[in-house]
Amino acid sequence: MNENVKAHLQQLEESHLQSEVRSSSKKLAQILANDFQEIGSSGILINKAMCLEDGVSLDEMSLHNYQVEQLAPDVVLATYYVMNHSKERNTLRSSIWKYIDGRWQLSFHQGTITNLSLEEIKKGQ
Repeated sequence: MNENVKAHLQQLEESHLQSEVRSSSKKLAQILANDFQEIGSSGILINKAMCLEDGVSLDEMSLHNYQVEQLAPDVVLATYYVMNHSKERNTLRSSIWKYIDGRWQLSFHQGTITNLSLEEIKKGQ
């Protein structure tokens, strides 16, 4: 995988965690593909329309251990660890990004709450 693509996707993923983006329907609409679906850490299935209408959580979060695997020329699986500083909990996350209409768009996302620490995650690499 091209390191520039990986860096670009990580930047998109990190921007998706920022309150400025999460609170803006316009910015979310740019990142989320029309077919976007998410299985939240709550187990609830969410789609793009729900994100744009209801908004998403505005917690303070940081992304760690970002890794990508190219599944097809225009499809990438990203996995990473998020520390939610607001809720004081951590999640393992996965995202499927698709290159659509000349840009990378988030098509699928899942978050799973974990008791693993960042140090434990890094040891498992």
